[in-house]
This record gives sequence, structure tokens and C-alpha cells, in this order.
Amino acid sequence: MLVRSILFNVLFYLNLLVHMLLAMPTMVLPRPVFMVLVRSWARVSLWLLKVTCGIKVEWRGLEKLPKGAFILASKHQSTWETFALITKVAEPTFILKRELMLIPLFGWCLWKGGMIPVDRGARAKALPAMIARARAKLAAGRQIIIFPEGTRTAPGAEPGYKSGAAYLYEECGATCVPVALNSGLFWPRRALRRRPGTVIVEILDPIPPGLKRAECLARMQAAIEPAAARLVEEGRRELAAAGYHVPLPAAS
Repeated sequence: MLVRSILFNVLFYLNLLVHMLLAMPTMVLPRPVFMVLVRSWARVSLWLLKVTCGIKVEWRGLEKLPKGAFILASKHQSTWETFALITKVAEPTFILKRELMLIPLFGWCLWKGGMIPVDRGARAKALPAMIARARAKLAAGRQIIIFPEGTRTAPGAEPGYKSGAAYLYEECGATCVPVALNSGLFWPRRALRRRPGTVIVEILDPIPPGLKRAECLARMQAAIEPAAARLVEEGRRELAAAGYHVPLPAAS
């Protein structure tokens, strides 16, 4: 699988480069034209992952996604969900670290896509700016995608939820849709090797607007963590049947 993983990495970044170059002329065109290429990049990436590494995807609960604007709060285990979610959300807007906007070509595409940068080094000033941008995107009918833990966590690792997602929910008064997944089993963070199997993404029951920040955060974590643990166990069984052993994270 190492050779296949290396091949996928080469094709993945080549696919990204080709789509970014194709996107350059769309910088002066309406955003929907640009988003056609973004969705094409995401779909081709998933296809490459399937044909080179044998990684498929199963979507559960898609019928729970509301129409129109909402906040999608997803478990974050891998690079995988940063592009795969684009294929199922109509008008995605990611909350992401500001440094990504400074990368040539890639940052220009993030800017054109209307993503919301956050300066993690200036948290007190960054949050109000994030809320202002998010409100404008939600008012335009778009969906805000945020990773409540702020960074990737290995499957089975102790969760570390930050307050940003719940703060966004409370300040914007929007429905929040929790999402669980097990992508880190098949595309581990900080690892080259990919493991064949089925990434499962489960859309959970939406949290209606109107709750206080702390209650939203508690409900979000109480929904995502048991579901993610169940999906990780399901994925471990699939990997074990194929002869792969995935060790549990070391206790902190």
C-alpha cells in the first residue's frame, strides 16, 4: 500500500494544481463558476483515493441537512474531510486559519471561495471579525463549516473541543448540524500511508438555534463523540478483517 499511497499523493497534488490553474480565469467571474471547479476538484480527489488506495465513502443521514443556511460542526481526524464535505454541502464556507490565505494560488482560491480566515494569534480581535463575516455568509444562504476541536485529532484520542463553534452558533442564531466520521483510520494525520476501507460520515440531529453557548457545546460534543467512537469501532473491524492493525492512541 505504500506505493499506492505515494501514487495517490502525487496525483492528489497534481489534481489540485491543475484545478487551481484552471480556476485562475474564474477569479473575475461570478463565484458559482468558480465553485464548479471546486466541486470537480473534490470529486476527482475522492475518485483518485478510491482507485489508487481502495478508500470508499459511505454517507449516512444526508436527509438531516437543512435547506438553506446552517452551521456544520464536524469531527476532524484527517485532511479528507476538508475536501470531501464540499461534495455534499451546497454553498460551503470554511472557517480556517489565516495563514492558508497567504499561500500563492491556493490562498487566492480560498479568497475567491469566500472562506473565513481566523488569526489564531489574535483571538480576542479575531472572533468578532469571524462572526461578522459568518453572519454575512449565512444571510446569503451559505453553510459555514467549522471543526470544533480546531485541529485534527487521531481516532480514539481524547477530544479537545474549543468554544469557537458554540460562540459562532450563539452569536449567529443559526441551526448547528453535528457530524461524526472515522476518516483518520484510513487517512491518518501526519502519515503517508493510506489504508483501504470505507470512510463513514454520519450527519447527526441538528441543534436548533436559541440555546446558550455552553449548552450548545455540551450537546455538540455529546452527539459527535459517541457517534464517532461507534464509527471508529466499525472501521477498526473492517480494517482488522483485511489484516490491518490500528493501535489506539497513547493515553495523555
